[in-house]
Amino acid sequence: MNILIFYASYGGGHLNAAKSIHEYILNHYKNNYIELIDCMKYVNKTVEKVTTAAYREAAKKAPWVWGKIYNDSQKGPLAHLSTRSNKIMAIKLLKLLREKKPDLIISTHPFSSQMCSYLKRKGKITAKIATIMTDFAPHDQWLVGSDFTDYYFVANDKMKDYLIQKDIKNTKIFVTGIPLSNRFLQKHDRKKILDTYHLQDGKRNILFFGGGEFGLGKSKTFEILDSLIKTSLDMQIIAIAGKNEKMKAKFDEIVEKNKANKRVKVLSFTNQVPELMSISDLVVTKPGGMTTTESLASELPMIIINPIPGQEEENAEFLENKNVGIWIKKEDDASKILHSLFSNPDKLNEMKNNARLLGHPNSTKNICNILLHN
Repeated sequence: MNILIFYASYGGGHLNAAKSIHEYILNHYKNNYIELIDCMKYVNKTVEKVTTAAYREAAKKAPWVWGKIYNDSQKGPLAHLSTRSNKIMAIKLLKLLREKKPDLIISTHPFSSQMCSYLKRKGKITAKIATIMTDFAPHDQWLVGSDFTDYYFVANDKMKDYLIQKDIKNTKIFVTGIPLSNRFLQKHDRKKILDTYHLQDGKRNILFFGGGEFGLGKSKTFEILDSLIKTSLDMQIIAIAGKNEKMKAKFDEIVEKNKANKRVKVLSFTNQVPELMSISDLVVTKPGGMTTTESLASELPMIIINPIPGQEEENAEFLENKNVGIWIKKEDDASKILHSLFSNPDKLNEMKNNARLLGHPNSTKNICNILLHN
């Protein structure tokens, strides 16, 4: 079987989901040709460069702008503009599809789903199309061309119900969760990981994500880290600043000011997230689709900070409603909320149990089995 996996570089979640599917098929389904392609970069490198830069700048410097774009693209003129532009770009994509002749197209971004379903409607391609929705709330851009999409993979039952309300057949929709790396299923050596980061055993570990390159809501991020360090309860913190050097410097300054070097470890970018989650009791993070998926699969409660308006705020609302996360908003007293949570082990256990119920650790395997066994 010839398989193409399309993603687009608007946030890392679409690529990570695509990579997980790609890796699983390579390792478990040997007799297939499979290729991973950035659909926007292929269609128009200039457009891809400009639009991804615009997304990053909006998300970083004016998140309310991104929130408005996100909401307006659900309906109205912007929705139609997006759909029309994707039809135009689909003609360019057709050249690739004629060359590769895929039997199955897997898409982790709505743009590629729209382009491929348009080409299928016009009779230009016959491949089956699978759309993997990479957030915890639906958006109608994913559903453009749904009559010509064969599979929808969603994160939860609420999303499935929404798609059914939009007249998408129940038989097309699968609640599998978002694909994640097989490394989150592996057994990790706890003592080895603790020793690597010079952490003590027998203490609570908090994994703190600063927001990486975006570094959204920096002042609130720094306030929450400071509050965590000052909490009197016995805990250790692993603070990840990502590739944001200024954020790492500020984290180091906060740690030094609180004389907390022994119990707070500040890291730059790391590819050891599965290992670090395996030793953690709680995650503090912005609620991107992939981080949320990884946290739930690792059965970790979440403290939610600085969601980007739009899909991340919808993710935050979902997590709060399911009692697996607490969203610390701008006006909230972070210190009070954190102390209340950490002094209530029953609450933490309840959140952990809810995370276990919501997590889909075998999401990637289940998606691939559905697609390649049918």
